[in-house]
Amino acid sequence: MSSVGAGFRLVRAGWVLVREGVVAALPGEELSGLPKLGWRLARLFTRRRALAYERSDRLAKAVVRLGPSYVKLGQFLATRPDVVGNDMALDLAMLQDKMHTFPKVEAVAAIEASLGRKIGDLYTQFGDPVAAASIAQVHAAETVQAGVATKVAVKVIRPGVRRRFFQDLESYFLAARLQEKYIPSSRRLRPVEVTETLAQTTRIEMDLRLEAAALSELGESTRNDPGFRVPSVDWERTGRDVLTMEWVDGVKMNDIAGLQAAGHDLKAIATNLIQSFLRHTLRDGFFHADMHPGNLFVEANGTIVAVDLGIAGRLGKKERRFLAEILYGFITRDYLRVAEVHFEAGYVPRQHNVSAFAQAIRAIGEPIHGQPAETISMAKLLTLLFEVTELFDMATRPELILLQKTMVVVEGVARTLDPGFNMWKTSEPVVGGWISGNLGPRGLMADARDGGKAMLALLRQVPELAVRTERLSREIDLMAEHGLRFDENTARAIGKAEARYSRSGRIALWVIALTLVYIAWKIF
Repeated sequence: MSSVGAGFRLVRAGWVLVREGVVAALPGEELSGLPKLGWRLARLFTRRRALAYERSDRLAKAVVRLGPSYVKLGQFLATRPDVVGNDMALDLAMLQDKMHTFPKVEAVAAIEASLGRKIGDLYTQFGDPVAAASIAQVHAAETVQAGVATKVAVKVIRPGVRRRFFQDLESYFLAARLQEKYIPSSRRLRPVEVTETLAQTTRIEMDLRLEAAALSELGESTRNDPGFRVPSVDWERTGRDVLTMEWVDGVKMNDIAGLQAAGHDLKAIATNLIQSFLRHTLRDGFFHADMHPGNLFVEANGTIVAVDLGIAGRLGKKERRFLAEILYGFITRDYLRVAEVHFEAGYVPRQHNVSAFAQAIRAIGEPIHGQPAETISMAKLLTLLFEVTELFDMATRPELILLQKTMVVVEGVARTLDPGFNMWKTSEPVVGGWISGNLGPRGLMADARDGGKAMLALLRQVPELAVRTERLSREIDLMAEHGLRFDENTARAIGKAEARYSRSGRIALWVIALTLVYIAWKIF
């Protein structure tokens, strides 16, 4: 029955996408056979008024109709251009996470249930919602700390959003399994694995204690950074369903007129935004991964305050070195070094030729250097780079794709503030400084120190490794003598899982077919 419900929800989602013109906006002329027939039917059933909208507007309207979980799905797929294509990823990245507010009384009930205290014991004042997104909404409130009345922002999880999301998640898994089963060419994109990643990231985002921890970590790492900060967290009033943090007084970065009226230097803000983002990425390996202008405020002194840290990105040392060296290599036109970094990081298989890869990278870099610096997009460069690396069997790197998506958004915000923004001139001090500090003599010393620690840790594990090796050797000998065997319970579980998978797929296909027949009958 769960599969039947997932099938109905999947059909409804497809119908909404058809009616709002999202399917019709896809490049269907390039298709053939049944896919092209389906695309033509979708155009036939599209609302007339939807045809007048741009594709991004059609997407936004469809997502609003489908509900909060589809907003998160769209935002997640925006980080996977390898799955949906670059153009669609850009449209999805522009989705504004704005939803209708829910009643204040429901927010109060959620807070009291999460913290186990009455609302009057937690806040001296608790106001109406001031903003609402797909997963939570924010209220203005007031607390008394050290005898001083303090204004705070209270983020509360939307009631029922977990249940609704995990119901829709069943539909996503059903679609992914059907795609893998009936569209062999899509298997390399691992749709089921992509859906599992979506499920995990959203579970994290729906626990506000984890967002509070991310705010705390970013706050510590940026404590001494000029012109950038995040709100402080009130841990006493924070739980799974509620996050209380410092209230931010400032102008939203999407309010250009408001920024100008407040006397801010827009060019300086754009520079500060990009350098702060690169500093967090390269220096800390931890960055705010949802830096759209609605999440960025500018205080009276010009400081940027970033809120809503439900999505955060992390880069290891190898990835940071990779990013810094490829950016610096493009700046200095050292394409061979850019290619070598890909091989050193293990991103491109060794069977490929470094010089041939450098030639492909040159094809990206040289046209860019022929343009005025203020027109060069670093985000577009990374997009082109990932397209070329696919030709050389570079596996998808989720952390780099999240970085690319965030850079697209941040760079877009900077160019909105300053249309003549020079990305390369702005980023060179941060990128060059990181390289000199981490790849020069100091970097070698740090690498040697890290290597020594790793060697010491390995030596400590030698006795345990010896025991594991002996145990593995005995198990291999037994396997060679008697063969690989399953116990009875394992074999029975495999049989049940296979039967359930096949039965669920058949039921879902019948549900979809019957629903489409019903829709066609109602229309005609």
